[in-house]
Amino acid sequence: MNFTDEKDYIMRMIKETIRVLFVVAFGEKYVSVELENKYEVSGKNLKDFLDMIDVGQINEAENLFLDSMDYTNKEAVMAGALFYEHINEKDNEFLTSNNYTREEVLSGFQQLLEQSGYHDLICLVKEEE
Repeated sequence: MNFTDEKDYIMRMIKETIRVLFVVAFGEKYVSVELENKYEVSGKNLKDFLDMIDVGQINEAENLFLDSMDYTNKEAVMAGALFYEHINEKDNEFLTSNNYTREEVLSGFQQLLEQSGYHDLICLVKEEE
């Protein structure tokens, strides 16, 4: 597997795991339609965090997001999944220029799954060894 294939693989696995997480957490099919307006984390709209990502404040957004995360709240966990999906959709050049990597997306998403009790889904996004 070459470098590009590996990155595409990580991107696909995160996206598919989010679909599974949505079904497990809410019993509904995941449909990506402006969901960022639906979710909040500690009173702050998910869209605000996504806007920070879009302007290159990825690490800052992640720190604020994780500091206010309630891992027992299903909606906050779904917001976290959408947060990492949004970062995951950025190209490698954008991530690199903003001091972030695809591996950090994977690691953060795995940590979200682990801490929120969905550790059984980690096998879906585990890197090939």
